[in-house]
Amino acid sequence: MEITRAHLVEATAGRERGKLFYVLRTDGDYLLLADGKSRRVEAPKRKKRKHARFVADPGDRVAAKIRADEKITNSELRKSIASYSGADNSDQEG
Repeated sequence: MEITRAHLVEATAGRERGKLFYVLRTDGDYLLLADGKSRRVEAPKRKKRKHARFVADPGDRVAAKIRADEKITNSELRKSIASYSGADNSDQEG
């Protein structure tokens, strides 16, 4: 499946391997990824498409805000990713 904005992806290479991220933007062969914790909305990670695996197209409020170019917070990203992955420490810093 083609990875586009607001999709949830898993990094398959690099230090972030295995972590989930939202795709904030696409730039040709690159994706701009953020998870709200290690990669914040203000400084997204630039990663090649081939180093990311499609996980889901969440139909939640965060995905809708990304598609509509509305402002999203790091806290919203963390909570959404945690609810998808089943983690219980959704809003913990660091």
